[in-house]
Amino acid sequence: MTQQPQEPDAVNTLSVDSVSFSFGVKAALNQVTFSVQPGETVFLLGPNGAGKSTLFSLISGLYKPTSGTVSVSDANAGTPKALSQLGIVFQSDTLDPDLSIADNLHYYAALHGLSTKIAHERIAACIAPFELSERLKEKVRTLNGGHRRRVDIARALMHQPRLLLLDEPTVGLDIPTRSALTQRLQSLASTLNCAVLWATHLADEVRDSDRIVLLHEGSIHGDANATKLMQSFQSRSVEEMMNAVMLQTTAINE
Repeated sequence: MTQQPQEPDAVNTLSVDSVSFSFGVKAALNQVTFSVQPGETVFLLGPNGAGKSTLFSLISGLYKPTSGTVSVSDANAGTPKALSQLGIVFQSDTLDPDLSIADNLHYYAALHGLSTKIAHERIAACIAPFELSERLKEKVRTLNGGHRRRVDIARALMHQPRLLLLDEPTVGLDIPTRSALTQRLQSLASTLNCAVLWATHLADEVRDSDRIVLLHEGSIHGDANATKLMQSFQSRSVEEMMNAVMLQTTAINE
């Protein structure tokens, strides 16, 4: 790739400090604290309804915390400086199916004010790791789900963000496709020194060495690599650990 890795920052790429948020009287997040370093991939793991999407809305500035702070590269979430550092891949496909891969990427580049020359360079650099360079003229509607996800991620990286938010990016893909995409993206993020926060409820996406921020009912129940967390919950797998957390929370609430 022609794109060069960014220099390490003196601050966390993402800092979430004692963040709480409520929808009226209903608490969605409760004293959530964690950080993500440059080049690090962190899995925000939790069942549906855990608060993952709410947290992403706070990081992107759509919501404001009821209490606590969120910052991206030392800028308050939602400010122009913070937003310029964000790349986001949504769970739903947001590509225009009637445009080619290249046209979708050029449109995104124009939204970010990139010149035609720079856009060409960025498209080539960002699409190459996903092995789609020879398919740039193909319409998106001809691609399978895995290839569409690759284009989504390449597009989100074109303006060279420092933080990439992935909201359940592999939902609907088969296990081999999910595994290949996960490994490819983690390697790319490390190369580009881009921090990644990957929200998922799919336990099989996480390897034993991966760092997990385990979220359930708006609270963090663990923050460590998968092996350490499984040991602390006396679980034999990540899925078993998630079930243990949900059962434990249910017992406390009864």
